[in-house]
Amino acid sequence: MDGKALAERVRAEVRAEVEQLGELGLATVLVGDDAASEIYIRRKHEAANEVGIESLDIRLPASTTQEALEARVAELNADPSVHGILVQLPLPAQLDEEAVIDTIDPLKDVDGLHPSNAGRLYLGRPRLVPATPIGIMALLARYDIELDGATAVVIGRSNIVGKPVAQLLQQQHATVIMCHSHTRDLERETLDADVLVVAAGHAALVTADMVRHGSAVIDVGMNRTDAGLVGDVDPVAMEVAGHMTPVPGGVGPMTIACLLRNTVQAARLQRTAFEFRST
Repeated sequence: MDGKALAERVRAEVRAEVEQLGELGLATVLVGDDAASEIYIRRKHEAANEVGIESLDIRLPASTTQEALEARVAELNADPSVHGILVQLPLPAQLDEEAVIDTIDPLKDVDGLHPSNAGRLYLGRPRLVPATPIGIMALLARYDIELDGATAVVIGRSNIVGKPVAQLLQQQHATVIMCHSHTRDLERETLDADVLVVAAGHAALVTADMVRHGSAVIDVGMNRTDAGLVGDVDPVAMEVAGHMTPVPGGVGPMTIACLLRNTVQAARLQRTAFEFRST
């Protein structure tokens, strides 16, 4: 499943929408100097600039206080030139991530983590949804993976991947089984999966003998090892699966492309809200 090719198509669509809407702004906030986070931030800004979205790269020291961080987010909420806000996670240990997320304007929450956006997804009324799950669903649609009535197994229950993708799969009428670090006999669950989404952050957690023949496997893992970047699924599983995303080149490019799409969606939501208040 070629995430690079589909991501290029999504970026082209976003570029056309940005030209139609006019100037859009995406602000990222990075606290501290985590090397992996810096790489992710750089890639997001490069992608934003390629499609015509202005990017604001805010760097704060690791010693930043909760009050100072929330005040900076409040400034971005009030800035009309900023249409999307992304606070890079994880934050340093002294900071309360949930409180920071709650501070973000729900209409600028391009990560889709604010309780308002998470609640709307749960109720089947999605507004801004985390980019990785959107990218996963786009890949499944691109390759005509049947979801209605399918058994979908999701490994990982994070707020940014596992939980939202489970909701999206349910809304497409899949029967979803959630697995995690406390699941007993994981192999018994994965072998039943027509669709298997693995987002556990554990290199080669799923081996080829745990994959059902002909199934669709979405590998969300991005694990840096001595051998390079590897996923959560052993690549040998491609010989068993009917469709499978590679690492790299699968979900990763789609995540960034869908973050850009979320920025456009956020801008549209804000303009609609402004027009409503003005009437």
